[in-house]
Amino acid sequence: MKKLLLLLAVLTACSTHEPKKEINKSAVYISETTVKAVIDTVKAAQPGSDLKLLEKGVKHVASLWRREDGTAGDFSEFIKKNYISDPAKRRTVFNKISSYIESLSGYNNEITLDLRKTLDEARGEIDEIDRMFGNYSVGSHIQTDFYSNKIAFTIALNFPYFTLAEKEELGPKWSRDDWAMARMGDIFISRVPAELEQAVTEATGNSEMYIAEYNIHMGHLRTDDGRQIFPDKMVLLSHWNLRDELKADYADKKNGTEKQEMIYKVMQRIINQDIPKMVINSPEYEWAPYSNTVTKAGIKVQASPEQDTRYSHIINNFRTRKKMDAFNPEMNTFILRKFSLEMEISQNEVESLFDSFLSSPELIKVGLLIKEKLGRDLKPYDIWYDGFKTRSSISEDLLTSKTAALYPDPAAFHAGMPLMLKKLGWSAEKSSYIADKIVVDPARGSGHAWGAARKGSFSHLRTRISDKGMDYKGYNIAIHEFGHNVEQTISLYNVDNYMMSGVPNTAFTEANAFIFQSRDLFLLGMKDDNPNKEKMDTFDACWSLMEIMGVGMVDMKVWKWLYANPDATPAQLKKSTIAIAIEVWNKYFAPVIGVKDSPILAIYSHMIDSPLYLANYSYGLVIQFQIEEFLKGKKFSDEIDRIYSQGRLTPQLWMRGAVGSKISTQPILTALDRALK
Repeated sequence: MKKLLLLLAVLTACSTHEPKKEINKSAVYISETTVKAVIDTVKAAQPGSDLKLLEKGVKHVASLWRREDGTAGDFSEFIKKNYISDPAKRRTVFNKISSYIESLSGYNNEITLDLRKTLDEARGEIDEIDRMFGNYSVGSHIQTDFYSNKIAFTIALNFPYFTLAEKEELGPKWSRDDWAMARMGDIFISRVPAELEQAVTEATGNSEMYIAEYNIHMGHLRTDDGRQIFPDKMVLLSHWNLRDELKADYADKKNGTEKQEMIYKVMQRIINQDIPKMVINSPEYEWAPYSNTVTKAGIKVQASPEQDTRYSHIINNFRTRKKMDAFNPEMNTFILRKFSLEMEISQNEVESLFDSFLSSPELIKVGLLIKEKLGRDLKPYDIWYDGFKTRSSISEDLLTSKTAALYPDPAAFHAGMPLMLKKLGWSAEKSSYIADKIVVDPARGSGHAWGAARKGSFSHLRTRISDKGMDYKGYNIAIHEFGHNVEQTISLYNVDNYMMSGVPNTAFTEANAFIFQSRDLFLLGMKDDNPNKEKMDTFDACWSLMEIMGVGMVDMKVWKWLYANPDATPAQLKKSTIAIAIEVWNKYFAPVIGVKDSPILAIYSHMIDSPLYLANYSYGLVIQFQIEEFLKGKKFSDEIDRIYSQGRLTPQLWMRGAVGSKISTQPILTALDRALK
């Protein structure tokens, strides 16, 4: 759904030009004796130094210094020459570095956006040269230069890295300047060869393009008796559009169930990889998903399965990232780097949070409510039940007619942004101020948001709009992405220091995106008079959280399996992924749904093109609920401005500052218990 540029993505690549060989802790060149000696020398020469910062900085530089950087004597001379003990001078240098980093990060981000235009936007046919330029990592050699010219060491020495544990312990007492300087210390943590960074970029780009072109031509699907049940020109991207069509079909009382059953079968074929390759992104054939037969002009044709391409991309993403492990002694798996380093929440903490919610007996009661509302036993695809939303009783055609009229093209959606923001409470002037910093582009995929990385640049909202205008599904996704863009703008322009710009992790920007998305009908001017709205919203939030936590749990377990089986083939990974999906289903979902052994949790495209990203959605929903509870009775725009102006604190500190309590599923479970009673 989305692709976010993390703050300082260019610089945090942590790459350097070194020989193509594996290194480990033995590559550390500077001895502890040398480190101690130079610390003692600086102490004596500059007695006013902050001893803790001095020791931390010198040790950190020593961990990054390699033989090609100079001798032990060169190291000692560098420390003595470049350590800044005077706080005022340190602050001046910090401000200069912040400005330089904003320029580098911002302009490299713009170059990347420009090189990827053909890949990310609906700009005609993609040629191989487009892939080559689009997958090129613009900033992959910047840190090579920064180590060569010693900029990296100067920053690491004077603004050293603090671990997550240290940030949690010391952070509550830090000033905003302390925090900003600590965030500068996050830039140079390890040294990874540039060719490995480029390999990751290429593998990710290839998997993104694979997913962006994974369309199913629904008008060419057939039942086994030859009937067509979807419109001629309906083309749905997997998994997002397939899922959203399945949700919309709850409103179709006549043919909805038959459509949902067929979509579920298509999803199973994709997971199992027995989907005929020739029907993917092609309108040339008719396909009967149940019998898995393909015809053209009424004549049956021989069809070969996709043959595990889906799982090949996962393996490529895994192996390119695993090669970086040896260059990250303290964070020596991608799992650790994704959670403890990037999310700043441990993977065990994430899994424990998910388990506590998914094991809640209240979810079984919600399942019984849905069963009663549907008047039938639940099916696996009912994890996407949409009946708690008021809009589910509104015709999809009616919603689409309204969105298509309002937003016939990307320019119209952009023109409508200021009015949307005014409806949410911002002044006319502030609404235009925010909207003017966002560009709307036609998306090749389902849509995503890409933030600016410097003041003066634009955030980009990519949305899919057909020649008939924006349909409701596209509008709903676009409002989600709009929420990202608003957060990206506030957390860049309203934060007191560039190094603090952004949010703790992507779950927090997902929270704002969900908050906006939940107001999509309101922004359309459609009034909801349902007296049970709050209760229904709670049911919907819990049901959605159950679903997305389930797929997040599968994603994490698949990566654990990959680390335990690094030489696995795509076929072996497919078998294990399906087994893991079924295991998670049977533990958490079978008691709720009443059906065992469904592999449906393995359908999410994020597993292919956004490794270990799915957990952010669940955290985003938990955070969204806590923020929504806090927002009741308060002015929406003022609180969103305040909350997202905090910048990049650690997640728990950010949450305490936002709503006064840590991240927890207890508020949503309490609300669910209240709603059930």
